Amino acid sequence: MWYQDLSAGDRRDALRVAEREGRHKAHLLEKDIWVVATLDALFESPFAHHLTFKGGTSLSKAWRAIRRFSEDVHITYDIRVFAPDLVSGAGDGSLPANRSQEKRWTRAIRARLTEWVRDHARPVVEAALGGAGLEATFRVEADRLHIGYEPLFEVIGLVRPEVTVEFGARSTGQPHKIHPVVCDAAALLPDLAFPEASPAVMLAERTFWEKATAIHVFCRQERYRGERLSRHWYDLVRLDEAGITGHALADRSLAFSVARHKAIFFSEKDATGSRIDYEAAVSGDLQLVPVGAAQAALAGDYARMLADGMLFDDTEPLDALMERCAEIEVRANAAGSRSR
Repeated sequence: MWYQDLSAGDRRDALRVAEREGRHKAHLLEKDIWVVATLDALFESPFAHHLTFKGGTSLSKAWRAIRRFSEDVHITYDIRVFAPDLVSGAGDGSLPANRSQEKRWTRAIRARLTEWVRDHARPVVEAALGGAGLEATFRVEADRLHIGYEPLFEVIGLVRPEVTVEFGARSTGQPHKIHPVVCDAAALLPDLAFPEASPAVMLAERTFWEKATAIHVFCRQERYRGERLSRHWYDLVRLDEAGITGHALADRSLAFSVARHKAIFFSEKDATGSRIDYEAAVSGDLQLVPVGAAQAALAGDYARMLADGMLFDDTEPLDALMERCAEIEVRANAAGSRSR
């Protein structure tokens, strides 16, 4: 029997059984089902072969490299298909030639994404979820599709009864690989059938560099707010344990590809007002451990994540994560220096 065919009360009872059998809280198991169903809707759509699933949720759901609940879905629409008029003549990297061109591309892509999410993504996802027996409300905000559902359990902590799909179209989504995705409840409730998906998933090595450079920006900007950001440090340590860090550090072309892309599309300034040099960051100048108030801001965010049960295993304190990230920083900078 399909999970969706159960009454609300029976769904609730089933997920409570799964909670007792496993290490996932019932409200997280519920949201996970909505995440997988949403991925299935997107990657069974007419535009599926132009999409790439990326970000922390891909590390958890596809690569099983991290052991935390990741609730938002990040999707890249291949820029070569989404905006062929812009990238024509841009070369293999599909990058704008200068900052002025980048601003023009970004404005055009954002406007097109808003229309595309409203006129194409929303109707497809809405029809697919409805056809699967999952009733939801839908809301579009620029490049984001918000899918709200009536929760079976009390809403607590950080996790909202809503799946947010954030779309982008400023990269090719490469490198990626087709990978199956299943619901966490499926293994705990073998007598029930749950949604499954087969998305094209960005390789974890690229996600390592995406996260490492994001952390670098946080450190250099000496930020005092860390809402929903401590997960990046946790993810980096788990990626290292999974053996992905070593492959990412050895792939210098991938590191520079991420650096060039971020330098164009995600230009940032540090605490002194100087522009952050991403290529220097991947070439021996990477900072992964913040200091002072910046680290204190992360501590509060990490405590909230722990309290909400978003980490599935016994967890180490934030200080221990930072020590591990300091070791990764040393290795990354040694690898980067050798590649100069």
